[in-house]
Amino acid sequence: MTTNLPRLVVFGEALTDFIRDDAQHWHSVAGGSCWNVARVGARLGVPTGFAGTVSRDIFGDELMRKSAEAGLDMRFIRQVDRAPLLAMVVSKRPPNYFFIGENSADLAFDPAALPAGALEAADIVHVGSLGVVREPLASRLIDIAQAARAAGKRISFDPNFRAPMADPSYRATLRRLAGLADTIKVSDEDLLGLFPELDEAAAIAQLRAWAPEAAVLVTRGAAGMQLFHGGDTLFQPAFPTEVADTVGCGDATVGGWMASLLTRPDAPAAEHLRYAAACAAVACAHPGAYAPTAAEVAERLNASSLAAGLPR
Repeated sequence: MTTNLPRLVVFGEALTDFIRDDAQHWHSVAGGSCWNVARVGARLGVPTGFAGTVSRDIFGDELMRKSAEAGLDMRFIRQVDRAPLLAMVVSKRPPNYFFIGENSADLAFDPAALPAGALEAADIVHVGSLGVVREPLASRLIDIAQAARAAGKRISFDPNFRAPMADPSYRATLRRLAGLADTIKVSDEDLLGLFPELDEAAAIAQLRAWAPEAAVLVTRGAAGMQLFHGGDTLFQPAFPTEVADTVGCGDATVGGWMASLLTRPDAPAAEHLRYAAACAAVACAHPGAYAPTAAEVAERLNASSLAAGLPR
């Protein structure tokens, strides 16, 4: 048995968001969906590695610093001499953004640089978002997901729809990764972008047809979330929350789901779902892509139980 290596390994992109404040001012924030998911796992107390590459400059330095602060295993993230991947967020509401990343650092990820025994030690491997649509990174991540699946590891997949996925060629990647996954997390907005020709129910049915054994977790913001698995459908209401920012709520959800699976393997699916919803509630109560701690989530769950008159 391989020890001293993370139980959760997240593969994909880390980037810097440039967010427009007004006509003359922007501010930068370290981000990227897969990197956010990894931070959530680590902050919830799960040994986690973010397997990716970032630039060797002020943007990459910030990502490295925040990775260390979150408690990520720093053997998995590398800096390279390439330009940073940037997301230019012109507007949050309505969403209006574009990416700058030709030959950027994220594309330099090399699986051979992973710590020896990394996949063997992992219990869950997570992939998704921009990493699986940008070559040559996409092909490398698909190969890793296939190898992990063949080795009996659990695969988590969050497509996290972005504009490049509207290209018809992405449909084959979506189907391939869905077929490998044990968990697929999508939002209602993701479904609309991924399957513009289908209504929501038909889009969910299509995903389940591609991955009949997977648990499909569908988030709908304030309308709560649903879990489809086998013949079962579970619903979890959203926790009442004063929302500061919805950025990163989906990342907190899937990170919380995986953390719950790893730390409470005998808990029923409904409990994992409730934990994921509590993670999302804590995240959206903070500005930016906030990664909740285990203590914050426990406090949120306890407060909800007390309000409902339930035993803690």
